[in-house]
Amino acid sequence: MTKTIYTFGANNYKNEAVDFTQYKGKTLLIVNTASACGFTPQYAGLEDLYKKYKDKGLEVLAFPCNQFGKQEKGDNTEIKQFCDLNFNISFDLFSKIDVNGDNTHPLFEHLKNEAPGILGSKGIKWNFTKFLVNNQGKVIKRYSPRTKPADIDSDIAAIL
Repeated sequence: MTKTIYTFGANNYKNEAVDFTQYKGKTLLIVNTASACGFTPQYAGLEDLYKKYKDKGLEVLAFPCNQFGKQEKGDNTEIKQFCDLNFNISFDLFSKIDVNGDNTHPLFEHLKNEAPGILGSKGIKWNFTKFLVNNQGKVIKRYSPRTKPADIDSDIAAIL
């Protein structure tokens, strides 16, 4: 049987275990984030998408990562405070993880395998790489950090 997103789990920013079966039937936008990145303003766009579509079944899952230019130095509490203060996010924020290398979180290993990047590359290139997952738990598409959340709107609307 093919793995779906629901076979995974992760710790939220409070370090509480989150079983992804709670997202069954939801469309997911999963993003590796950072607080000190040129793409950090995308938090606002992610919040806009979440507010627009949450009642239709969209969940945005943010995974802070410090692997690109050391742009996420804070601990989970500091990251949450930053997001609340600057972007007032209401979507799910998880504990800081690795998305590449020996300690890659299993969720991101799955995402990269299901939706490789340009020329089949598996590695995440930078902060704010986004993965769209349909309501059956299947990874549909990978978006580059340069893709603004607003540019994903029509893809989300099409699968909700």
